[in-house]
Amino acid sequence: MALLVGNSDGIGLATTKRLLARGWNVIGVSRSESPIDDTSYRHRVLDVGNSRYAELLGELVRDVPPDLCIYFAGTGAFLDLADMSSEAGVFDVNLTGMVRTAAAIIPQMVNRGQGHFIGISSVADELLSAEAPSYYASKAGFSSYLASLALALKPRGVHVTNVRFGFVDTKMAKGDVKPFMMSVEKAVDHLETCINRKPVRYTAPLIAIPMVKFRKLMMRLAR
Repeated sequence: MALLVGNSDGIGLATTKRLLARGWNVIGVSRSESPIDDTSYRHRVLDVGNSRYAELLGELVRDVPPDLCIYFAGTGAFLDLADMSSEAGVFDVNLTGMVRTAAAIIPQMVNRGQGHFIGISSVADELLSAEAPSYYASKAGFSSYLASLALALKPRGVHVTNVRFGFVDTKMAKGDVKPFMMSVEKAVDHLETCINRKPVRYTAPLIAIPMVKFRKLMMRLAR
């Protein structure tokens, strides 16, 4: 069984459809109702920011622990120095929500000696941004946490994969310049590769790696 968090649209919705087509039973969790009507699918409307989120999530999968959990939930906001009230909320969704999901699900996987936890991060995790510092910093924490968790879980039979995407054609793709924009279906293709191969770190498209290194160099030279 697969548990998908933040799957009512974008990559999460497309991945849900792909897994159902592959014969998986899927439970989805998101802030919104799901458009999917399938006998192999169950949906629960639940906000990752809910104070009882981890408890309710644990209850949802208590009888049928997931073999696969993917955390898709994410948000971003441009910095407004006149009103920074939304900054903490970006961390709540992008980082704290993922950690709370892992805390609810991974102990079950450890007890069974198997399982795969995937988090959707971004190549922004290596960069600094004056325009969207909360997004970039939350993704840096996201990627660092999953990399460390992968080390802790390696001897326990549980796999952790940190997926770092560049721009994907969803509502999350903000900014005036969006180089090498990837379709949602292509992003799901990459996720299928991760499900099958279980790498600790996966970056797509690969061209994003030298681009990030070049931007980091330019930022250092500009200081």
